[in-house]
Amino acid sequence: MQRDPLPGDPRPVGQTGAADALALARIAAKNSPLAVVTATARDAQRLLEEVSWFAPALRLCLLPDWETLPYDAFSPHQDLVSERLATLYRLQRGEFDLAIVPAQTALVRLCPPAYLAARTFFLQQGDRLDAAALRAQLATAGYQHVTQVVAPGEFCIRGGLIDLFPTGSQVPYRLDLDDDRIEAIRTFDVDTQRTLYPVKEIRMLPAREFPLDEPGRVKFRSRWRETFEGDPSKKGVYRDVSAGIAAGGVEYYLPLFFDEAATLFDYLPANTAWARLGDVPAAVDAFWREASSRYRLMGGDPDRPLLPPERVFVPAEEFHVAARALHRVAAESLLETAALPPLAVERRAQDPLAGLKRFLAGSGLRVMVAAESPGRRETMLAYFAEYGLAPEVVADFDAWSSGGVRFGLAVAPLGEGFALPAEGWCVVTEAELYAGTVRRRARGARKESSVEGMLRDLSELRIGDPVVHAQHGIGRYHGLVGLDLGEGPTEFLHLQYEGGDKLYVPVSQ
Repeated sequence: MQRDPLPGDPRPVGQTGAADALALARIAAKNSPLAVVTATARDAQRLLEEVSWFAPALRLCLLPDWETLPYDAFSPHQDLVSERLATLYRLQRGEFDLAIVPAQTALVRLCPPAYLAARTFFLQQGDRLDAAALRAQLATAGYQHVTQVVAPGEFCIRGGLIDLFPTGSQVPYRLDLDDDRIEAIRTFDVDTQRTLYPVKEIRMLPAREFPLDEPGRVKFRSRWRETFEGDPSKKGVYRDVSAGIAAGGVEYYLPLFFDEAATLFDYLPANTAWARLGDVPAAVDAFWREASSRYRLMGGDPDRPLLPPERVFVPAEEFHVAARALHRVAAESLLETAALPPLAVERRAQDPLAGLKRFLAGSGLRVMVAAESPGRRETMLAYFAEYGLAPEVVADFDAWSSGGVRFGLAVAPLGEGFALPAEGWCVVTEAELYAGTVRRRARGARKESSVEGMLRDLSELRIGDPVVHAQHGIGRYHGLVGLDLGEGPTEFLHLQYEGGDKLYVPVSQ
């Protein structure tokens, strides 16, 4: 629920910042398991980070997207496949409190839960192990034999040592055999190949979301011939799969490997509650328009016939019907939030933090400032102290919510601030203090900045501070200078280097 903005706020009511993550954390604590479908992948990644900070005890998982466009002729990165399979395994077993799924990911048809269950096995210290049988079992599960293990889905057998990088694992493992017995299992570093610490058991998931063993290839070839006309031996994807090769983009032929593909809802326990964040129906419609458009655009390639979108993706109506079968909770009705007034640092003002000071004095709320990293926290502590503010360092959200701190500073992965007047506190992030500066983005996205954002950031610089330039290395900051190079007055950073060299850098760079 939203309430009127706090005085001076120009933003529309309804912009709640990270409050949605707090709301979902509280819901998941009472309505576990909970599945959240987000309108964008960026929101999904943000929720994972923010909910983890608000409620570190919750068991969270994110089902990532393939990060390819519909019908692309290349496959997703193996790390993404590994993460997806690990998440599907947890969903199937109900080992989660909150599962986060972007809308477009929720529309992709999946391997059946039975496929995952049948190809998952465990290796324990002390077990008897037949190396030849393990090699065959790993090959059936889609693992690749290599000379040195560096990525998920790989294994290497060297006499009495077996290196494995299980799908869904963050680290690889080394099995030390004593004849046919697993004497020890240790993790190791992929760069140095040195062992790290011992473990008692490892879980082995399949390496792919589809089977490339002989039964899987037979089913694929049979269904291909049923689906597409013409000589299949002339089709590149058909030839590759028949030879046991995972062709690029073969994921978009996944339904051909199974009698019936599954959906996200087949993996969720029957008692799962669900919520949605953002305009999920619009995101579903937009994805279907894109998938249909790409099918029409790319479907004319005679060497690469495509399955129709409804075979590969869940139609919008089917998705909404399945979602309605679950108990829905409305996160937006849990918290009564208010937007924050303008709090941006004004570098040119005599007191750049005047807006924050007025808010501290007049809002009547406890205020926590969220820094993006420990380094930023220390910089902000010194900066606040210079202008007469002394926030108390807060370790985590539990320490803040205890109510003993009036003005705090914490390291928190929160994208935007919000106020909870009913609970008497608010969060102010760097997005509010440095409006327009570099913002956190989803995994792999580029960062952007603006001239005004850079100017506000410069308010933290003092004469003599070290500044790193991408091309010229570390120099000392000697203030701002105004130069006119024929396009009007422009502000430059004056950097001084050892040996007397000077560098003038436009603040926009």
